[in-house]
Amino acid sequence: MTQIPETESGWRDKLTPEQYEVLRQAGTERPFTGKYWDAKTEGTYRCAGCGEELFSSDTKFESGTGWPSFYGALAPERIAEVKDRSHGMVRTEVQCANCGGHLGHLFDDGPNPTGLRYCLNSAALDLEPADEAGADQGST
Repeated sequence: MTQIPETESGWRDKLTPEQYEVLRQAGTERPFTGKYWDAKTEGTYRCAGCGEELFSSDTKFESGTGWPSFYGALAPERIAEVKDRSHGMVRTEVQCANCGGHLGHLFDDGPNPTGLRYCLNSAALDLEPADEAGADQGST
């Protein structure tokens, strides 16, 4: 994982303006515009803020919403759920438990086996393709 900035100025230096808006200010990218909403590449989705491994392409599904959607996280302890009362509604915000970055929201209208839909922002994620992860292993 990468070092987590201690100040907002540090976050601004580390992230692109779009990543900062989403991860640090709980922004939302427009549907069907993010780089991962229709991605089919196998691999691991990491937090764009700190590099924590959060989701696998194995749980990614087409939700029709225009955002990357997953029915399960790699490990529940890597995700923080926070009640979000913004925009005149009550939702469950999803954050990276490691750095507190805003990832998106959680809904209970997903597919089996969990019935959950983690509706996330592409700007909050970095995809590590499966072939790159294996290449780091090397051979002896």
